[in-house]
Amino acid sequence: MLRLNLAREAHWLDLPLGVRLKVEPLTTAIMVAARTDPGVRGLPPGTSDDAIAVAFAKAIARRAIIDWKGVGDETGDPLAVSPEGITALLDLWPVFEKFQTGYVAKALELEQEKNVSAPLPSGSTAGVKATARPAKGSARTARRS
Repeated sequence: MLRLNLAREAHWLDLPLGVRLKVEPLTTAIMVAARTDPGVRGLPPGTSDDAIAVAFAKAIARRAIIDWKGVGDETGDPLAVSPEGITALLDLWPVFEKFQTGYVAKALELEQEKNVSAPLPSGSTAGVKATARPAKGSARTARRS
């Protein structure tokens, strides 16, 4: 069963190193905007899948993160959320990985769920009829003769 979050409220995501991100729900609008982000669209042909995934996650983050805690500048003063700051934050591997698994992957799991058919009540293949028939003269038909 698909469970919809009708509240559509931003929520806090806890990350490593004492960082907390306030993120908007990952909606279709954010995903579509991330796909058209210049940082994603401008990748040269032949860019590795890993590099594309990093660029896409950063594009999503720039649209989804609306506040944060535990992020400061070089002197330790709190840093305001900015596209440059978000990009720099996601350059830190532990932060990037947790953002991917705790935020982006949840949406991708939902995408995969909709691509799966529910099994039949009496089993996944119960009641299935064969639709393929061996061609005349095939080895299977020849053995029957």
